[in-house]
Order: sequence, then structure tokens, then C-alpha cells
Amino acid sequence: MEGGAGLYNPRTVEEVFRDFKGRRAAIVKALTSDVGEFYQQCDPEKENLCLYGLPNEQWEVNLPAEEVPPELPEPALGINFARDGLSEKEWLSLVAIHSDTWLLSVSFYFGSRFNFDKADRKRLFDMINGIPTIFEVVTGNMKKQTKEKSSASNRNGNLSKSESKVRSSDGKNSKAAQANNEEDGSEEEEEGEHGETLCGACGDGDGTGTDEFWICCDVCEVWFHGKCVKITPARAEHIKQYKCPACSNKRART
Repeated sequence: MEGGAGLYNPRTVEEVFRDFKGRRAAIVKALTSDVGEFYQQCDPEKENLCLYGLPNEQWEVNLPAEEVPPELPEPALGINFARDGLSEKEWLSLVAIHSDTWLLSVSFYFGSRFNFDKADRKRLFDMINGIPTIFEVVTGNMKKQTKEKSSASNRNGNLSKSESKVRSSDGKNSKAAQANNEEDGSEEEEEGEHGETLCGACGDGDGTGTDEFWICCDVCEVWFHGKCVKITPARAEHIKQYKCPACSNKRART
């Protein structure tokens, strides 16, 4: 399958991790913001279908590779057959679990192919393990982890989530009153313990140094880049309670 084979062969730990994040972002999109389209494409009447995440953050549902063995490890086969036999939540969770497994297998395939040593393999795993799994994003199981990192989300003078739900990556809330910054100064001490905040969609942090807009889901309390969930600062000003794509889909289909 052309799409599953990817567009290039990453050769370093950083390149493999970049490949992983691109494929992961694509699958997260399929199972959250694009879930309606994904659901329709997984017709149980069709042949065995697979969900492919591509390095360019695009996803596709397609037949598996014809060549044996395939160029890359293949994702779970026949995901469409289980669609109507489970509730939508159970089915999406199952696809998410198998997708997490596939992403790991692809990454460590590259590691084996290009002779990563023990240190490189550990570094790659630690980088991957530092971002939420697709299953955690789809099911909302990131909530507990996010609460543990709440002080990191509010560092550098940010307001708490209860006071503000949007911010930019330079540590300033778009709705914050500057006077509140002094009250949160003590939270800066905990920064080293929690690490940087990661976007629940793409898995990237806020260490780019750019003035990037973020928004927090009021249900699962996970932070997202505005561009990843298609929310602009202007639009956020008119949202009383923001629900991320995963929480919106979960509430709409229960």
C-alpha cells in the first residue's frame, strides 16, 4: 500500500520521531475531528480495510499492501468489519489501541533497519512515551495526567484553568488580567517537575518560542494548539465552554 509505506525513510532518532508524530497526528484527526468521514469510509460491506497515518499528517482508509512482506509493518486489518458490531465508542477505542501498536512497530522497524543502538532505542522510546497515546486522546483518559501537570500549564504567570481557557505559548493568557500573574508566581518552582505542556492533538510542546495560540478543553482539561482544533483567538472569545473534538464526539454519540 503506497500510503502505508510513507514518503521517506527516516534515519536518525529525531527523524523517526518526526515521522511518528506526523502519522500519529493523522490518526488522531481521523478518530476525532474527521470521525464522521472515517466512520463512513469503514463500510463493513467492503473488503479488509486498514487505517493509515501518513508522515504528512494525512490519513486514509485503504486495502493492505499487496507485496509480501510489506515495505513497512501493516496496521490492523479489517477494522471495518467490527464497526457495526460494537458501539461507536468501543470501536474507536479499539482502532485507537491498534493504531498505537502500529505506530510503535513502524518506529522501531526504522530503528532496526538503520541499526539504532540501545541508547538510541531508549531515547526514541522516551520521546514517544512523552506524548499521549491515541487511545488516551480518543477516550479522554488524558484527564488525570493533565491534572498532574496543571501547574506546568499555568507557569510563567498563567492563570489557572478555572480562570482562563486560552493562552499563547509565551506564557500569557489572552483573557488574563496582569494583576493575577503575581499570585501564580509560586507555580514556577514546579516547572521542572512537570515538563512542558503538550498539545493533545499533535503532541508538540510550547517550546518553539513563537506566540502560538492554545485552548483548553473544559471537559477533559487537555490543552490544544488552536490551529490543531481549528479555533482562532477571535472565535475563542465567544465560546463559553470549549469541548475538544474527542469530547464533542463522545457527548454527541452517547
